[in-house]
Formats: sequence, C-alpha cells, structure tokens
Amino acid sequence: MAKETQGNLSRRRFIQASGMAMASMPFLSLASQRPENGQAKNSGDSSFEFSFLTDIHLKPEMNAPLGFQMAIDKVNALNPDFVITGGDLVYDVMRGDYARSEMLFDLYQKMSRGFQMPVYNCIGNHDLFAIYEESPEGADHPDYKYGMWERYFGKTYYSFDHKGWHFIVLNSLDVTEEKGYKGIFQADQLDWLAEDLKNTDPSTPIIVTTHIPMLSTHWQLKGQNGAVGVENSAEVIRMLENHNLKLILQGHIHWKEYGMVNDRFDFITGGSIAGNGWKGRRHNTKEGFVQVKIQGESFSWEYIDHGWEAERLKLEL
Repeated sequence: MAKETQGNLSRRRFIQASGMAMASMPFLSLASQRPENGQAKNSGDSSFEFSFLTDIHLKPEMNAPLGFQMAIDKVNALNPDFVITGGDLVYDVMRGDYARSEMLFDLYQKMSRGFQMPVYNCIGNHDLFAIYEESPEGADHPDYKYGMWERYFGKTYYSFDHKGWHFIVLNSLDVTEEKGYKGIFQADQLDWLAEDLKNTDPSTPIIVTTHIPMLSTHWQLKGQNGAVGVENSAEVIRMLENHNLKLILQGHIHWKEYGMVNDRFDFITGGSIAGNGWKGRRHNTKEGFVQVKIQGESFSWEYIDHGWEAERLKLEL
C-alpha cells in the first residue's frame, strides 16, 4: 500500500472529524474550566510548553476544516502540555441563524477533540450568538450573546493552574446599544478577578488571555484611536500590579505583535489560524500560532507556521 502523505492524512482526518465530505522565527528568551480533552500533564519537571491558537474562524466553506486540521496536526507534533485558544473559534454566530450557529460550534467541538492534550477556550466577538440587528433570533433567546458558548464550553471567564503558573482566561466582550460588540471587562467579571487574585499568591507567575487586545500598537499604526482595544484594560492591569504578571496573550486583529512594558510584563498578539478569512494573509501576517516554552519563571516563544498558505496556493492551482 502506498505511503499516505501528510496532506492526504490531514484531508482524511478533517472529513472524519467534521462528518462532512465538503465540508519561524527563533525562540525569543524573555526574563477553571475543565477541558474536554483530559487533564494537563503534571510531572516533577517545572518546565512545560503550551500552544496559543487564536482567530480560527472555523466554517465548512473555503477548506477551513482542512486548514484547522493542519494546525491540529502541527500542535500534536509539537506535543505541548495544553492548548489555549484566543477567541473567534467560528465564523460566525453574531448574525444568528440558530441551525447554522449550532453546526459551527458542533464542528469546532468535534474537530478540537483531535488535539491530544487539554484545550482551554477563550470567547471572541464572532462567538457571540445573535447580537446583530439582522439576526432572526433576539435578545430573548436563551442562547443570546454568551448562552450558546456557555452551553458548549462553560464559563466565559475562569482560571486554572499548571506547574506553579496561574492562567486567567477573560471575556473581553459585551454588546452595545446599537447591537454591535465592544471590548470591555464587565463588573461581575472584575469582582470575580479580584477574588481570584486574592486567592493567588503574589509571587505566582500569571498569564492572562483575552480576545480583544488589552494593549497594542495597532491603533497607532492604523489610526483607529483605540477602537479595537478593551476600554477598561487599565483597570485589570492595575489589579495585577502587586502580582507576578508575566504575559498577556491576545488576538482579534490577526497580526503578530510582541511588546514589553517597562520591564514589568510582556504581551503577544498571536496572529491567526485563518488569516484573512482563509483567503490569505491579513496585515501581511502569515497564518500561524504561538508556541510558548516555560522554564522556571521565564518564558520564550516562537511563531509557528502551520502550513496553510502553501496548501491554499496549491489548492488554487
């Protein structure tokens, strides 16, 4: 029997997972929700790795399941302790249509079971159900806004611990009076965060994940006056002042960005799995994800190309 190529193997896997026939740079050295995929590895070794995948934008069209399967295969080959997603798992449920929205979340849930390690999910704006004016379902629907997400994945904000590090996953989204979305941390979440930090030793290294950026050069470079940021991110950063914040992971803008704040903490905007809606690069950022290595109280990171650009161009021939 002929040896199966990686491309054919990926195609076969995404078809099986979805149930549908259609369906780098070097490492940089820098000084709870229960996942479906089991418990994170825990050994005496304090070092570990995890993968941060953001803006997956999964849908059955445009070979998106194949592209996502390629990312899953790449992560499994790297064998991190766990995966954190950065929101916008699907594209999209904001416009309602209950049947399609259910299909999208079901497709993501089934395919994400292909990860061979735990997955911790973060909510993005495209994951908010029926918030747009054109939605056939309204605010009285039980799945409105966060409801469908919570039914599939649980709380929209939570924390977990791994090998001495504390991970906080935040919900950076709410709905505007004009039936759009905005970046904000709501009061009940801030109350929860205060309690979570009260129960966390100030010396414990912390990583925060959010979909909408808490800080970014995007609005300076693009001239958008902060329109893509969380409007009260400073409040969360102040809450973390007396804690050992190491890193903020964020998504939404589909570009790769790294910064360090006054020798205090770092932030990474993690590119995207889908690029420009599975059509190519956005902001000239190649499709990919962030691989983070933890060693003691330090971390390093690398941007991993999961191969979608080359595969997409091949499919277009």
